[in-house]
Amino acid sequence: MASRKKSRKVGRIGVPKSSQPRPIKPESGSKPKKHTGKPAGSRHSVAQARNENRANADKKDPRIGSKKPVPLIVEDKKEVPKPKYFSPAQELEALENDKQLNRLLDKLEQGKSLSAEQQAWVDQKMARHRTLCDLLGIQDEPQTEDAPSEDDVFDRFDNADLNKWKDQ
Repeated sequence: MASRKKSRKVGRIGVPKSSQPRPIKPESGSKPKKHTGKPAGSRHSVAQARNENRANADKKDPRIGSKKPVPLIVEDKKEVPKPKYFSPAQELEALENDKQLNRLLDKLEQGKSLSAEQQAWVDQKMARHRTLCDLLGIQDEPQTEDAPSEDDVFDRFDNADLNKWKDQ
């Protein structure tokens, strides 16, 4: 008789946890195969597929990428916008009705500061406004008869008699 190694384990003690029997799996004879990797001979079957589908190969070649032409010279995309106005009067009217310019001018009147870009844009538009007014012969501020002109004020200052105010 063969010798047996002594063990302290007695065997199964107690009752199994579930009293229900285990579900029985249907036996199909063998386990399904696991599919890993490519099938054998895939290198050689590609050549056969090419010969069979010669018409499709001409239409779709995987080596060819986009058909979009590539520009060889990089061009600047910034173009000077063409003026939309036909006459100086129309351009002047458009400048005076410009909402963004009016909003920025209102900010300036309120004493708020503008960014450098905004200030440069306002200066450019105001210079163009002055040029258009000169072309059309329009004066910016019409003088009224009640308000003396700048020259009149200086003349009165130069001709004033200061001795009259000295004694008082």
